[in-house]
Order: sequence, then C-alpha cells, then structure tokens
Amino acid sequence: MARGNTRQRIQDVALELFAEQGYEKTSLREIAERLDVTKAALYYHFKTKEDIIIGIFQDLTRPIDELVAWAGEQPRTLETKQEILRRYQKALRAAAPLFRFMHENQATVRDLSIGLTFKERFIALNQFIQEPDAPIKDKVRAVSAIFTLHAGTFFMENVEGDLEEKQEAVLEVALDLIEQAQQA
Repeated sequence: MARGNTRQRIQDVALELFAEQGYEKTSLREIAERLDVTKAALYYHFKTKEDIIIGIFQDLTRPIDELVAWAGEQPRTLETKQEILRRYQKALRAAAPLFRFMHENQATVRDLSIGLTFKERFIALNQFIQEPDAPIKDKVRAVSAIFTLHAGTFFMENVEGDLEEKQEAVLEVALDLIEQAQQA
C-alpha cells in the first residue's frame, strides 16, 4: 500500500474511533489494532493522536483554504458572495466527519491547535461576505448565512426528508440571507 493511502487509512480509522469513543478515550494502540498493524507501523506515519487529527484537519480543510484565497481575489459583488456560500457548503459537506468530530469533542478541540485555525478560517470567510460599513442587521444576516450552512450540514440530517433536498433548502436560505444583506 502506498504511503499516502496508508496515511489516509489511518486517518479514516482514527476518525471513526474518535467518533465512536471520543478523542480522549481512543489510544494509538486501539487505532493500530483496528488497522491490524503494529504500533510501530502507526508511529512511522503519526507520532501522536494530535498529529493524526492535524493531518485530517489539513486534508479536509484544504478546500476552505483554497476558497479563502479565491475569495480574496474576487470583487465584492452579490454573485461572488453567493458563490462563496455555494463553495463553502460543498467544502463543509466534504469535511462533515471532521466537523462532527469537532462538535462532539469541543473541549478537546479547544486544546488542540486546530481549534484556533478553524476559527481564523471562519473569520476570514465572513469578511468576504460582509460589508464593513453595513448596518448591524446586515452583518448579522451575513454571519447567519454561514451559520445556516453549518447548521444545515450537521443538524438537518436529523430532519426527515431527502438529503439533497434538505441541502438545497439550506443553501437557498443562506443565499436569501446574503441577498437581503446586500440589498441594504
């Protein structure tokens, strides 16, 4: 198995175990056992659980970093802001396992380096969809558009209905919010 595939497999299994048992209650030994490899083989790729979660975080948030870079080069138009929200929803959906981990292990995430860098990404994205001189209600609408995507990605799975329909509805609400904020 290629090194990249092994790293990915380790990350996938670790994230499964973190979701099942919690980050704190999962040991490197358990990850190695689930993978059916020695602890030494696991150490070759990752020295600590934090190294594993940082690797997962970097891989799954790369599209968000690319979105932030892209957004910084675009005009501050309604169309750009709508495209930011569309791309952000796509990135959130791809990173859903990581965000579930972060939600279920909030205390741990605060202590890990990934907590702060995620907050920085969120703040950067928010700056691209929010007008600096906008009235406070419109700033709230812009922030709410992003939160709508977060809530819709993670909490709507508990609502009955077709997944794609739910995600389309979530995006529509987020786009409505940003349109309202832009019209002021």
